[in-house]
Parts: sequence; structure tokens; C-alpha cells
Amino acid sequence: MILQKYQDEIIFSILILISLLIIRFAINFTITKIAKKNDINDARIRLIRRYVTVALFIIALLIEALIFAEFKDLAFFFSSVFTVIGIALFAIWSILSNITSGIIMFFNFPYKVGDKIKIHDSDFPEVVIIEDIRAFQLILRLENGNLVTYPNNLMLQKAVTLIKKDAIVELHEDDGDAV
Repeated sequence: MILQKYQDEIIFSILILISLLIIRFAINFTITKIAKKNDINDARIRLIRRYVTVALFIIALLIEALIFAEFKDLAFFFSSVFTVIGIALFAIWSILSNITSGIIMFFNFPYKVGDKIKIHDSDFPEVVIIEDIRAFQLILRLENGNLVTYPNNLMLQKAVTLIKKDAIVELHEDDGDAV
């Protein structure tokens, strides 16, 4: 019977999956605690949790492959997969850079939604208000009211000056509409 033949592998798999679920719970709890402490909105919390879940799922698949397959088969499989992944990652390095920057900004970013900032970029010398912080970019509102997207990786590369916290109310009070 197949259950008897793979009994050790099945038990080990169950233990690994339970361990990964506990790790996922602990990481999600920590993310939520850090986010609430830093007053980060729920959409960003869900996004980072989703990243953690995907990463742990990939780790679980790799561990399960190691448990159930022979090394010779795995070596060929992983060499092929990593070749394709390497080419794909090279092709989408800019997107991955923005996602990585978004994760870094989640845990260590001194500016919040509503802050008025100046980005010291020769291509974008504007004073703006942070409207939203997303996975790939920030949504910024110019002083004339227009919305602009700014890539996360550039936000970490450029110098930024905090003009005033909670500037949305001040900007809209000029128009007579306080938010």
C-alpha cells in the first residue's frame, strides 16, 4: 500500500507543514504589531502578509520536493528551473526592485500617508503629499492637485525632506475644503 511505503515521508511532510503554518502565524502577528505601532494602513499590512505567504509556500514546495524525490532527479529539475527563473528575474529586475523597496519601506520608512515631502530629484523637483504607499509605487499629490506615481526604488535612492506632517488638511484648506 502506498501509505505504508511513504509513511515516514508523509509524517515528515505534515510536521514541516505545521511548522511553516506556525512560522506564518508568528510572522503575520509580528507584521501586524509593527504596522500598528507605526500607524500603517491595512492595505499595506495585507500586501506584506501576502508576500510572506507566497514565500513560505515556495519554501514548502521546495522542502516537499526534497522529501519525496531522489537527489538525481532533483538536481536536473532544479538546474532547469533555476535557469528559467534566472532569465525571468533578469528580465523583470525593475519590478522586483520596486517590490523589494516596498517591503523595506513597510518596515523602515519615516514618512506616512498625509506627509508633505520634497524629493530631491532633478527630474522631479516638486513638493508633494503622500496619498498612498503601494507595492510598486507611491501615489503623490502635487500642489496643483494632480496625482503622480513615483517608483518605490527611486524613493529609497533619492534624498527626501519632510516638510510638514499631515499636510493634506492644510493643502485643501487653501481651496476652502478641509479634508
